[in-house]
Amino acid sequence: MSWRHTEPMKERLAFVAELERGERTMSELCRVFNVSRKTGHKWAARYREEGVTGLAEHSRAAHEHPNAMCPEVARRLLELRARHPDWGPLKLLDWLGPRAPELRLPAASTAAALLKRHGMIKVRTRTRHSVPYGAPFVQAVAPNELWGADFKGQFRLGEGRLCYPLTLSDAASRFLLCCRALERPTYAQTQLWLKRVFHHYGLPAAIRTDNGAPFASTALGGISRLSLWWLKLGIVPERIRPGHPEQNGRHERLHGTLKRACPVRGNLPAQQRAFDAFRRTYNTERPHQALHGHTPHSHYQPSHRPYPNKLPELSYPAGYVVRRVSPAGTIGWLGRRWYVAGVLHGEPIGLYPIDNELWRVHVGMLAIGELDARAKRIAPIETMIEIPTIH
Repeated sequence: MSWRHTEPMKERLAFVAELERGERTMSELCRVFNVSRKTGHKWAARYREEGVTGLAEHSRAAHEHPNAMCPEVARRLLELRARHPDWGPLKLLDWLGPRAPELRLPAASTAAALLKRHGMIKVRTRTRHSVPYGAPFVQAVAPNELWGADFKGQFRLGEGRLCYPLTLSDAASRFLLCCRALERPTYAQTQLWLKRVFHHYGLPAAIRTDNGAPFASTALGGISRLSLWWLKLGIVPERIRPGHPEQNGRHERLHGTLKRACPVRGNLPAQQRAFDAFRRTYNTERPHQALHGHTPHSHYQPSHRPYPNKLPELSYPAGYVVRRVSPAGTIGWLGRRWYVAGVLHGEPIGLYPIDNELWRVHVGMLAIGELDARAKRIAPIETMIEIPTIH
């Protein structure tokens, strides 16, 4: 029989001891110990080279795995992760691939294991989430079909003042159009920076926001000074339902990335410099998984709709009843005054007939309420984008 499985080391020691005495040939010893000549020569050679320790069982694993990560790739991945601690394995590999085509890159799981070994990834417990509410919004497939706008949660700077980051991004390309540190989320400051973005990149078809000021108000249809301005520019003001930030999920994910990558600075100018650096990296260097590893900059192109030299006035198709809103926020119709919204003072609104005593109230393309002559009131409705043509 071959080496006994219970005490193989003793068998090997006995074999080499007999061989050292020189009383038997290798062939005879192999027959006695019931092993092949190849095995006998192997243990004899190990004993001569390493002594008794050479008779111990060696690992059969390959000394170098053919799929192992080369040291240069590991070094560059670790250095890149150190520069961008919020980048995951996929983004690191997507960034490194085009810049080092001569390197054989590992699978994302291998890169993740490398980061874990070096303490660069924290193991997180998976949290189950409920199915998100399905919003009836059209999904943007091309640049400038939909932008997302929001104020990332305010935070206190090192000097004690509050910072309100205004962010604006393109939904299709994920291009970060604006990231501005503001002292307060006012209409004037928001319009100023949005106007600069419009001058530089042109106008989008729609902008999606939450229901907070200055994007919306408590007026009829949630109309605000800012959304009124957008309507005059031909921009649809989409608003998510209260308590459903997932309806602007692409923009919300951007906020999570911004929070991880941009720590709090001492004052507003320093914070803005950090935001500017983040925006450059986010747009031109950071690979985006939803873009198949490409950067937002490579997918974005400015809008073909330029910002106008003169702000257009709201207009309506033939067949609408057009009334201009008074400084008190009312219109005259059917022999009485109807309150619409103070924010609309001086603006023309359109009344679209539903039947003889019911009219839909429009602010440009946005339907915001229904004027009911029977009930003698203007009732709010869920806002909709609609300019029907009267035949």
